[in-house]
Amino acid sequence: MIPLPDVTLGSSEPLYNIGVVARMTGVSMATLRAWERRYNFPDSERTAGGHRLYSERDVLRLRWVKGRIVQGMQTAQAINALRHQEQTGNLALVEPLRPPVEIYEPRVDKYTPYLPILSEKLVESLLTRDLVRANTILGEALALSSPEDLILDVIGPALATIGDAWEDGQINIATEHLATNYLRQRLLMWMVSGPPPRTINPIVLACAPNEWHEGSILILGALLRRRRWPVAYLGQAVPLPDLAGFVRELSPPLLVTVAMTENAAAELSEWPVWLPEVAQTGKPPVGYGGRIFRNQPEWRLRIAGTYLGDNFRDGVTKIENLLGHAG
Repeated sequence: MIPLPDVTLGSSEPLYNIGVVARMTGVSMATLRAWERRYNFPDSERTAGGHRLYSERDVLRLRWVKGRIVQGMQTAQAINALRHQEQTGNLALVEPLRPPVEIYEPRVDKYTPYLPILSEKLVESLLTRDLVRANTILGEALALSSPEDLILDVIGPALATIGDAWEDGQINIATEHLATNYLRQRLLMWMVSGPPPRTINPIVLACAPNEWHEGSILILGALLRRRRWPVAYLGQAVPLPDLAGFVRELSPPLLVTVAMTENAAAELSEWPVWLPEVAQTGKPPVGYGGRIFRNQPEWRLRIAGTYLGDNFRDGVTKIENLLGHAG
């Protein structure tokens, strides 16, 4: 097994709104606000609209303090102990790996209807090249939702809308590149700054040969990292010989590929030629998805492996099922 780096401190990137943090830590929103007023702990970031945002590290620090309070410390003592440990370099914030919360079932709350509206506003700001406004909109979306909801209900639809606008000739390629690269950078950030990963080899994610549309597999990678699955993201247009060599060297628990067009799917159908041992044994399992398989189901009969479904929620569920069987 390829060793993974120890993750002890968590990311400092502000990601979570106060409601999400309350659910993650078991510390009520009222208590979080009170601790911030009385002890300046944690010192949360703010969106342009004034909403609190917390990082992975903030969550780990809050859990550490709560654990000491449960053991009998007063709140002020626990917070002072945390700060002393940090100052002396004796603190190791390691989050225990637990079964993930089922976050992929669609949820309905008072903020849910606003996410599609924010997605539309995000697209508008990107197509008018107003990146400052785009940053503000994403910050507001994070304040109203979890990163998973933001990925699924704001960034995912925005990528699809931008792609359709380019294909229909409504925007030029420069504007399309600016918009998609802006969103791509956010997804990559979530892919590398997720919770501490499980101690297994990474899932390999790759676009089919000559497939340059990577939005869907970026989204899938970000969602899997939110579920603590380590990923090795290979990106666009990976030649099958190179992919085969990488899989043999890494020995991943799963290989996931995507294709959007007939040409890319036709090339992808040749993967058993380059990985005959995988085709014969089913190890590692191979999952695939993409627009061509959704719009033309007959293509599913031409590809060896497991079709991951028509949407990201189905895809994550099927991937975790495959990983369970592989384990």
